[in-house]
Amino acid sequence: YQRRVRKAVVSTQSTGTELLKQGQYVPMDINEQVAVIYCGVRGHLDKIDPAKVTDFEKAFVALMRTNHQDIIDDVKVTGQLTEANEAKLKDVVVNFVSTFA
Repeated sequence: YQRRVRKAVVSTQSTGTELLKQGQYVPMDINEQVAVIYCGVRGHLDKIDPAKVTDFEKAFVALMRTNHQDIIDDVKVTGQLTEANEAKLKDVVVNFVSTFA
């Protein structure tokens, strides 16, 4: 049991590290970062191979920009992820992860 827990913790840490990486001269908008980091801290990426997190992140941000810019814009205006937007974001993430993995 302890080995499984340890493996899960290490995997989560690896995923979190990958999420925080940004390309040189390609900074990510802070409001988009909120959506991406939400994926990791809420455990939605636990089943994603850490080696694929960067690909996930690129595809997810593209999806958010194309289909869910309203959530990003609201975070920018309010400075927070409201309960309503968190519910929307959760639905987006769950659906996207199921098709990505």
